[in-house]
Amino acid sequence: MTEALLALVPVWGIWLVAAGTFLSCLALPVPSSLIMLAAGGFAAAGDLVLWQVAAAAWGGALAGDQTGYGAGRAGGRVLLERLRRRPSSAAALARAEGFVARRGGMAVFLSRWLVSPLGPYVNLLTGAAGLGWGRFTLADAAGEAVWVAIYVGLGFAFADRIAALADLLGNLSGLLAAGVVAAGLGVWLFRTGRRAGAVRPPAGGG
Repeated sequence: MTEALLALVPVWGIWLVAAGTFLSCLALPVPSSLIMLAAGGFAAAGDLVLWQVAAAAWGGALAGDQTGYGAGRAGGRVLLERLRRRPSSAAALARAEGFVARRGGMAVFLSRWLVSPLGPYVNLLTGAAGLGWGRFTLADAAGEAVWVAIYVGLGFAFADRIAALADLLGNLSGLLAAGVVAAGLGVWLFRTGRRAGAVRPPAGGG
């Protein structure tokens, strides 16, 4: 699978890169990070042009994010309820909801690159919650620029180690997403405990 995908990169070039990032931002199982790494590697070899690869990846990602955000604005509540019924997306959706509730625009920025598995769900949630389009777009564009720079840049710099890089970065992304969830749960438990203590009646009152 990986070898077949990598073989398509120099054939379809920037169109495959743009399509890969677009579809992955809609929560479809497309290995966009691997595609960007490979495209960066082919750019290092002179088969593709580096700035074109980066522009295609960035443009595809922005288009996918805007599509998800627009879907959230248009029919977010219905979409979210359907996603909650699917075991494959319910857990990620719950994590994304907590992330958006705590951070808003920062959640959009960080979910583009630091915890990218949550990105498509953050798009839907911010659209459904009514986060302003301008605020969303600015955070989205900045975050996707970081994501593209990391993956295309690493592919360009380490063209002979694409598969190993993809495994390493994939594992790291999963660990970071789990860390965000754990941190959010800790904050929620701490605040819940403080509120419970604040309303507890004084001992010995009568």
